[in-house]
Amino acid sequence: MATTRLMPLHIGKGRTVGTAIEAIIDYVENPEKTDNGNLITSWQCDSRVADREFLFSKQQYIRNTGRVRGADDVIAYHLRQSFRPGEITPEEANRLGCELARRFTKGNHAYIVCTHIDKAHIHNHVIWNSTALDEQSKFRNFWGSTKALRRLNDTICIENGYSIVENPKGKGKSYDKWLGDQKKPSHREQICYAIDEALAQKPQSFEKLLELLQRSGYQVKGGKVPALLGEGQKRFIRMDTLGAGYTPDDLRAIIAGTKAHTQKKKRVMDAPVKPSGSLLIDIQAKLQEGKGAGYTRWAKNFNLKQLSQTLIYLEENNLLDRSVLEDRTASVTAQYHTLSAKMKSAEQRMAEIKVLQQHIINYAKTRDTYVAYRKAGYSKKYLSEHESEIILHKAAKQFFDEQGLKMLPTVKSLQAEYAQLLSEKKAMYAEYQQARNDMRSLQTAKANVDRILGDNSLTTERESEKDGR
Repeated sequence: MATTRLMPLHIGKGRTVGTAIEAIIDYVENPEKTDNGNLITSWQCDSRVADREFLFSKQQYIRNTGRVRGADDVIAYHLRQSFRPGEITPEEANRLGCELARRFTKGNHAYIVCTHIDKAHIHNHVIWNSTALDEQSKFRNFWGSTKALRRLNDTICIENGYSIVENPKGKGKSYDKWLGDQKKPSHREQICYAIDEALAQKPQSFEKLLELLQRSGYQVKGGKVPALLGEGQKRFIRMDTLGAGYTPDDLRAIIAGTKAHTQKKKRVMDAPVKPSGSLLIDIQAKLQEGKGAGYTRWAKNFNLKQLSQTLIYLEENNLLDRSVLEDRTASVTAQYHTLSAKMKSAEQRMAEIKVLQQHIINYAKTRDTYVAYRKAGYSKKYLSEHESEIILHKAAKQFFDEQGLKMLPTVKSLQAEYAQLLSEKKAMYAEYQQARNDMRSLQTAKANVDRILGDNSLTTERESEKDGR
């Protein structure tokens, strides 16, 4: 299941076309979010210099057409495609993002697809050049493009065996709400939780309820309809916007005993896993590359922070014994590679099923045409009239021969196998994702420990700094 959002990109104030394109591409290509760039795919451009390629094509467009737009010109389009947690792998999400971009732009525009894995939900950022590849025309955002994009996205999801958002509303809702219990409670939900706790103390009046809310940390702004401001809120929230059962009139009725109260169900949030830090910087190697004193001071502080984070991680996970750390790292790494191999095997078989299924459908649809073509003595006239159908039939027959298929499976059996593989892959993905995160944390911690034990420069540098004070 995936949601989409399309955003035209403009130059903006104080920027040039080049800097505007560079800014958005730098954001979506962030290596920390794209598995060090492994989840970046580009088409008709080089992702490393895409900003310059996009800019060059725009300059060529002006030379070719003589048309120059002002500040309202759209320089590129930004498509965000978000998937429900646990439903898809990063690699598969990237592939679907590429397919969506190719089909929506009809292959006429260069694009970059960057899959981000830094959130609970995997999501794609797709940037495509508004200038077409022929440098003679531009992509124009048409009326109803949002609906057309959503329909195409739904079609691609169905074709690949993924669920879609049923009966979408006219007005979209935030991804936090769409994810439901997967995300952090909203500020309004947190206020409702605080009201539930205050009501449990049996206040005698609505004013006493507000006093209890103040004691729990909320600021109360009076008036006909009170408003509340809690920690992390940027502005006051009126109590008449909290929903049924939490408006001032509802609360007064509940306190008076004329109305029953149903508490809002609290979401259970998983405790965040503390990372093991980042890899330590080899300062000596950086100095040899020409880095200066300012970089050295920054790198020393950075290394000390990462070292502290690594030590906390090792202590909390009972990994202070180096041999235990090495064994655990090797075990989790092996588990990750095993799960990865199973995932790839399932994905490969699913791809094979889709190809085979399509050939079987094509073969069945064109069989009568090909039989008639054979009865016509392979007539050139008949071939010219039914060329596309005959080509599809021959391609299907050739595929079956290459696969050594003497008896074709039914489409229904292939669909059942595909559904089974998809179910297994989804069930496996949560474990795969956890193993991958654990492996990265452990490998980083082990690398830092190896660096510490093999290089005491961090300690001596810190001690020399203290002695010099």
